[in-house]
Amino acid sequence: MIRSFLYRILERRHFWRRATFSEVADLYISRSLRLAAINIGAGFTSIYLYKSGYSIVFIMALWAAVQFGKTLITPLAGIFLARIGTARGTLISNILYIPAMLAIGFMPELGMTAIIIFAIFMAVSGTIYEICYLVDFSIVKNPQHAGKEIGFMNIVEKLTITISPVLGGFIALLFGAQVIMWLASILFAFSTIPLLIINKKAEKRQRLTIHGFPWHMAASSILAKSAVGFDIITTSVAWGLFVAIFIFPNSGNDIYVIIGVLSSITIIVAMVASIMYGKIIDKNRGGNLLKIGVISNSLVHLSRIFATTPFDSVGVNVLNETATTAQNMAFLRGIFDIADVSGHRVMYLVCIVAMNSFGAMLACIAMIICEVCFGGIGAFRIFFAISALVILGVGTARFPLYRR
Repeated sequence: MIRSFLYRILERRHFWRRATFSEVADLYISRSLRLAAINIGAGFTSIYLYKSGYSIVFIMALWAAVQFGKTLITPLAGIFLARIGTARGTLISNILYIPAMLAIGFMPELGMTAIIIFAIFMAVSGTIYEICYLVDFSIVKNPQHAGKEIGFMNIVEKLTITISPVLGGFIALLFGAQVIMWLASILFAFSTIPLLIINKKAEKRQRLTIHGFPWHMAASSILAKSAVGFDIITTSVAWGLFVAIFIFPNSGNDIYVIIGVLSSITIIVAMVASIMYGKIIDKNRGGNLLKIGVISNSLVHLSRIFATTPFDSVGVNVLNETATTAQNMAFLRGIFDIADVSGHRVMYLVCIVAMNSFGAMLACIAMIICEVCFGGIGAFRIFFAISALVILGVGTARFPLYRR
């Protein structure tokens, strides 16, 4: 039913596209189910570990290790995917995420063993999937209306991200946090089904080679992606812990519902912004949108420093969604353009994924340093100030698409 609904929307709006409508619909469905699993399970992992007695330094060190592992294995994952294709790669990635979620669910019984298993499988699964998703969407999108399609994908993602944290929060409140990890495993299994029926135009049996790679054209966006990775850790892990520890310090298991609701309250903003930004990008104004989004996002990080009440956290979430959507949609469109014209699609996207993980690792290390040197709420506030400066690096990307 969902596949048929998406098919009709895409067929009416994009009847001229080269890729089949079912390819796009299946890609949306698979990604939606995966995002639901991630936001039900992994989205609560940091808070779950903190509530279980692990320190902020330990939690950030765990994520730093995961991101470091992803950085190292990204080239190997790219070589692997170039041979087997992205359809099989995404299938393998979804399967590998299941033991990660099961392991963290059994953390009270298995302790550090479960955490190590979680970190290893999450790193491998996440790396493979990120490459596959970027390659897939860069192929099936329509070049003339990529902004609209990125916007539509963003709406689908936001709908999923809106529903899943609330659902996961109530499940955690009623049955315990362990149950949401097991539910996430089930959703990951279901997310593989569309990939078994999809007729992929995957790029198979390619070679990743540095020879002839257009470094001059691609270098700035690759380096800028590290700032995007830094931003992701700030917005997700650090901000989530900040809200749980300092804004709702005595909430108990209710924090899972609170975090879920806060994560979901920006859905209307995200949907309207996605439609509007998609039109702006397709009118060749994506470069201006990127600059505005980056500057706005920097100001949002600064505003986190002054957040002390639930009302503040809601306001920050709304502003962040508006700014981040502008930044990420414009940046993603620029990435897809370089992937199309570079002649080294997989190689370029592998570099993008690696730098994203590298930037996320640096964010974790920065948070650890802040916690060790300052501790308490001051550590988070200093980290948010650092993030406000780092995010400006996203604006250094020079996309040929926005200079035409």
